[in-house]
Amino acid sequence: MRFDILIKNGWLLDGTGNPWFPGEVGIKDGKIVKILPTIDGSAKKIIDASGHIVCPGFIDMHSHSDAFSLLTGEMESYIRQGITTCVNGQCGSSLAPIPKGREAEAKNRITDEFPPFAGVEITWNTFASYLDTMDKIPCFINQAYFVGFDALLFAGQPGEEDRPPTSEELESMKSYLDESMKAGAFGLSTGLLYPPQAYSKTKEIVQLAKVAAQHNGYYFSHIRNEGDSVVDSVKECIEITEQSGCVGGNISHHKVSGRPHWGASKKTLTLIEDANNRGVSITCDQYPYNRGMTSLRTLLPPWVHEGGIEQLLIRIQNPKDLKRIRKEMEEKQSEWESFVQANGYDHIYLAQSYTDKWKPYQAKSLAKIAQMTGSADEFSTLIEILIDENAACYMTVESMGEEDIRRIMKSRYQMFGTDGAGIPYNPDLGAVHPRFYGTFPRVLGKYVREEQLLTLEEAIRKMTSFPAQRLGLKDRGLLREGIWADIVVFNPNTVADKATFEQSHAFPEGIPHVIVNGELVVEQETIHKVFPGKVLRH
Repeated sequence: MRFDILIKNGWLLDGTGNPWFPGEVGIKDGKIVKILPTIDGSAKKIIDASGHIVCPGFIDMHSHSDAFSLLTGEMESYIRQGITTCVNGQCGSSLAPIPKGREAEAKNRITDEFPPFAGVEITWNTFASYLDTMDKIPCFINQAYFVGFDALLFAGQPGEEDRPPTSEELESMKSYLDESMKAGAFGLSTGLLYPPQAYSKTKEIVQLAKVAAQHNGYYFSHIRNEGDSVVDSVKECIEITEQSGCVGGNISHHKVSGRPHWGASKKTLTLIEDANNRGVSITCDQYPYNRGMTSLRTLLPPWVHEGGIEQLLIRIQNPKDLKRIRKEMEEKQSEWESFVQANGYDHIYLAQSYTDKWKPYQAKSLAKIAQMTGSADEFSTLIEILIDENAACYMTVESMGEEDIRRIMKSRYQMFGTDGAGIPYNPDLGAVHPRFYGTFPRVLGKYVREEQLLTLEEAIRKMTSFPAQRLGLKDRGLLREGIWADIVVFNPNTVADKATFEQSHAFPEGIPHVIVNGELVVEQETIHKVFPGKVLRH
């Protein structure tokens, strides 16, 4: 047989968690067609994998590549770390549905969060037309999509208001979700930390999740609170999954946030275990860093966000409102998760910003920026940045303890996700979280090779067949004859992440080859401008 690609002399890890075995892989017409100890045959391209692991492509269970991938499908930060499939529409944020006649309003909302989106023309309304649009954009990798709760709130009319939806609005949201699921969405995602999603009650979310359940869909959630109420928030995720009848629930980027709460993963993991033992399928994904990343305006109390960015900017320039905001941010609160109260300004860092004024301070803490600029205090610095940046900038928060990170990573119900985005290599984009470039190699280098927290077989299973099973992808996530050839070749002795918070745009080492749908996208650590990625539909 003549193959398109023949991988020879490799150590094959099939993704199941079984030990590696010596073997060779033949690829033709996008599929794995032969796996044998030795393959006799010719090929257009032969890869000598001596001393390297050959395994399924990595599946990023939690991605925010939605807006970036409309600008370009050149996801260099992902493909170089071995990601061949990512799951978008997370934390309740998706780019569809958008009601007809409200495209300009939707574009403004998205641009408020991600200014480069100003260059995108919205040509879709339904989720089906959105997926069709994404199908036409050449991309390095495969992409799957969830429907975001925030998009449903926008489409169904409650929008930015802090109130329950009317019965008509709830039915409208259910109708939009039903269409989205029929179009190929994998399920419903929520980001209950973020207004206006934070205003919603459990029973409303259950009603929506029931629609996803009717299509064998999933419920993925950035839970309501990852700090002092993390245990109750995990309970809520389990409750929504159980009451809705969804195929499964997933806790997004599971963590315990805030020093006073470290250790609570003992309780949350017990809850996940107990749920599975009684027949409720609950999993979680995780990134291997002690800092998170989100919008800087998330530091503000939920009520400040009501009415959207315009109203937020008015409130943070009102002296009376500012007094209340400072008090609620810096003093103990029971109803919302205050990053400032739990971690302090010295553990909150300015990340991506867009104005020349603040770009020099990227990757520095708010405490350090206040000192450098001679500001009255950190709170004043924060408000000044938000006003100058139109509240569109980002932060990283050093909030997690290594003990919790390691405990969650060891859980049998845990998978890996970047919580980042696939982006072209471009330091001019400003500081991003190093997880954009280094999540999967960091696990393989730090937690597998150096610290031996996981075996190599365990780690690969959590990156490949487990997420494929969770998503119902029967033709990916394994080395098996007859399925799509998404494959990574890496050196287990040298693989390592190189991106840091200070120098975040840095490719990893030790991953010379990446194949997507049978095409060699990365060869000897060089990216080819080929775009074999597909839009995956549930």
